Amino acid sequence: MAYVVALVAAVVSPLCASPSIANAQATVDHITRISAQREEIYVQSPAMQRVVQLDVLLPADQGPSRPTLYLLDGNGASDTEGQSTWAMRGGAVQFFADKPVNVVMPVGGPGSFYTDWEKDDPKLGHNKWETFLTVELPPLVNGLLKGNGVNAIGGVSMGAQAAATLTVRNPTLYRALATFSGCLYSSNAGQLSVRPVVISDGGNPDNMWGRATDPQWKAHDPSAHLDQLRGKPVFVYTGTGITGPADANFDPSFTYPVTLTESIAIEQAAHDCTVSILAAMNLSGIHPQVDWNAIGTHSWPYWKAALPKSWPTLKSGLGV
Repeated sequence: MAYVVALVAAVVSPLCASPSIANAQATVDHITRISAQREEIYVQSPAMQRVVQLDVLLPADQGPSRPTLYLLDGNGASDTEGQSTWAMRGGAVQFFADKPVNVVMPVGGPGSFYTDWEKDDPKLGHNKWETFLTVELPPLVNGLLKGNGVNAIGGVSMGAQAAATLTVRNPTLYRALATFSGCLYSSNAGQLSVRPVVISDGGNPDNMWGRATDPQWKAHDPSAHLDQLRGKPVFVYTGTGITGPADANFDPSFTYPVTLTESIAIEQAAHDCTVSILAAMNLSGIHPQVDWNAIGTHSWPYWKAALPKSWPTLKSGLGV
């Protein structure tokens, strides 16, 4: 519960270079075909120093080249369930069945913020997610899945912050951004929304971006680099924390290992962060498409309902 209290407090708010090109290229370890439109692709990543699983959705017509949407999990990402939570609980498989895009969903990574860590962590291990996602993976996806080089990215909760960070740090790679119940602050007071997430998974946040005064925290803070979003289609979803019908049979294991009370508090904090970041975006000349849900806890039924609402924004950036 301590990390929830810290998160509720987080309502306040020079780019570093993108990660250096890895000397070795990522390669396909193996592919498991689930259906005509779904595959599990296992990638040997030099940056991650291991095989990384991807949940991949393919369009019905796999002849033409097409753009690619990357979807990042939240802190409920599982390293053991073998699927992206977007596929398991977010309705992605059904929703994208008739969309002319590749959908690439990394599996696992709880507590990692899908970033390059400064140090290996005794609990969370070796993480060079940004290098994997932005340097190693796109050319592999383009070659293997007929990607046309046009990309967008979205994420939920922890993955929302990560998706926004990856976008502002790699603005030419991603042409659209979608965030669901995220807090797009990570430096200064924003550390109160990031550090507890890492700690809740047993990690040491100092191993990620250094101590509290390390400039890497600001370098990975979307709110500090909003100019990199100018001109891009951006979608932002948030609930209020008020419970609704979807919470009548709240299942902690379905979202995170948290109680309904904690889920309410987390979404209230995400809402407050969103109010603040939207004000900052407006001052920066950025006007995202916003889905304000009058109800909604920090849980998958609401994100599943919000995913279709993000499609017009993502579709615009992807050019389909």
